[in-house]
Amino acid sequence: MAFPLKFTLVTALLLLAACRSDPIQFHTLTPAQVGDHSRTTVGVIQIESISVPPQVDRAQIVIRQGNSGLAILETEWWGATLVDELNSALADQLSNYPAQSGYSVRVDVQRFDSVPGQYALMDVKWRLRSAGESEPARVICRSTLQTPSGPSIDELVLAQQNNIKRLAALISQAAARKQAGCLMPVN
Repeated sequence: MAFPLKFTLVTALLLLAACRSDPIQFHTLTPAQVGDHSRTTVGVIQIESISVPPQVDRAQIVIRQGNSGLAILETEWWGATLVDELNSALADQLSNYPAQSGYSVRVDVQRFDSVPGQYALMDVKWRLRSAGESEPARVICRSTLQTPSGPSIDELVLAQQNNIKRLAALISQAAARKQAGCLMPVN
């Protein structure tokens, strides 16, 4: 009688072990801050809205595979929705560049590609205007930002953080310039 009980217990343990799933890893587009956190938000460019393509508008990280494939990574998630992650990260980066007067920006992400071992790419249309709702746009620009990436998801996230940092610099430079115009991204 001891043998069937042991066999049943071992079988149950094996079945339970087979049902175990990998833990979910969470990632953020807001880089870790080092140094003084007492930045002022006076004069900072406000974010009106951010939109992203529906293919990547999910909690899980989406990567490109080949020329036409997408993979939804079930164990690699954003810390919040992708729109919220982009909003937080861009607001954080824009706070590094206090504007002379009140501006707001609307961001429409056309492409948000992540290709392990190759690159992270953001193709973004953005509109900068004075903070008053009735003001016309100061500039309407399109920026394509691409950063090389290593094969890991952490490296892809860091590359996208770099793209956001570069986008914030472009928006801030456009706000600071006397003459309205779009600047080309700098690698």
